[in-house]
Amino acid sequence: MADAQALDEVVRFTSDLIRIDTTNRGGGDCRERPAAEYAAEQLAAAGTRPVLLERTPGRTNVVARIEGTDPSAPALLVHGHLDVVPAQAADWSVHPFSGEVRDGVVWGRGAVDMKNMDAMILAVVRSWARQGVRPRRDLVVAFTADEEASAEDGSGFLAEEHPELFEGCTEGISESGAYTFHDGAGRQIYPIAAGERGTAWLKLTARGRAGHGSRVNTENAVTRLSAAITRIGAHQWPLRLTPTVRAALTELAALYGLEAEPASLDSADGADGVDVLLDKLGPAARLVEATLRNSANPTMLDAGYKVNVIPGEAVAHVDGRYLPGGEDEFRATLDRLTGPDVDWEFHHREVAIQAPVDSPTFAAMRAAVQEFAPEGHVVPYCMAGGTDAKQFSRLGITGYGFSPLKLPEGFDYDALFHGVDERVPVEALHFGVRVLDRFLRTS
Repeated sequence: MADAQALDEVVRFTSDLIRIDTTNRGGGDCRERPAAEYAAEQLAAAGTRPVLLERTPGRTNVVARIEGTDPSAPALLVHGHLDVVPAQAADWSVHPFSGEVRDGVVWGRGAVDMKNMDAMILAVVRSWARQGVRPRRDLVVAFTADEEASAEDGSGFLAEEHPELFEGCTEGISESGAYTFHDGAGRQIYPIAAGERGTAWLKLTARGRAGHGSRVNTENAVTRLSAAITRIGAHQWPLRLTPTVRAALTELAALYGLEAEPASLDSADGADGVDVLLDKLGPAARLVEATLRNSANPTMLDAGYKVNVIPGEAVAHVDGRYLPGGEDEFRATLDRLTGPDVDWEFHHREVAIQAPVDSPTFAAMRAAVQEFAPEGHVVPYCMAGGTDAKQFSRLGITGYGFSPLKLPEGFDYDALFHGVDERVPVEALHFGVRVLDRFLRTS
């Protein structure tokens, strides 16, 4: 088991990493190197030989391998990103890069996304070094740059340019799973991610006839674009149950003593049966409702340069997400919704991924959580967004979301991702270290 020093170190490492400002503003405006050097220092102190790798100066990644006791076993990738999204200090109760520990809580940008998990990994590895512990299978530890943007300087670069560092890895774990979800009725649910929707950030361009604002213009680019994004925003995407989401619904239904047989989920394309089930699940429906369908949300508009000039071009951006197996349907639907007067293209695209929920690795994650939270109920779920697991999937690595945290009731974990006053309880970090240690030793 992780030693007492590991419990102290995970708090210190989380706080230290938060104080290193690695804000990723997009467009290459970020510098992860100081955080990468910090992580590499801790890994080196644990007896590993970390390598620092950059595609762009200052955009640094760290990779280290820990040899297991069973050389015939497939290796496991354990990864976390070092960058964070921007934070406006004026909006926060505590400065977002203070790393302050107050009343048993660590405050700051990255406390849940995801410098907490980075700190857990470092604390476990250093604890093993002090105790002379080795995992059963090789572990490849990776801390990446650029996850909060395109990942081109991070996991994408590593997968494309340095695949040899991940030799033997068949599975990986990273963020957004095994945290406490309180359902408001006394149940504690621990969702473990076994899938992610694909990323489809789109650029829409409408072209028309430029002219004077006082003239009749039936080829107005702004009007054409507005009509297209209105259709996109109003579109009702059909229900599509992936294996991961179906497993989540089945396990949640069993937990609540409800029926979730295929017949009850598939009537009227599944929508009737699923809607009835979601109503009965109450707050727990939040774990699946965002991953029942593809989605496309208009987010940005850019057109014109003067009020009395009709521009010849108008541009919009859309945040699209598609389910595993749903990309063809997504493309066809966008073709139809945009119509003949608006072109669309991928501004950024990443694959949807899915992992088996009946694997030994998922069973080991479930067992590790239940050892330290016996009152908890582990269920699989699909993430609405995405992680670096998408890029590592190019190397044949199956990705799970597993960064364990035991959270008190009323702690809105989801709202703190990219939100104001991001923070994590010290006790949640201690739980995470214990669970992660148990899983990595035995998986």
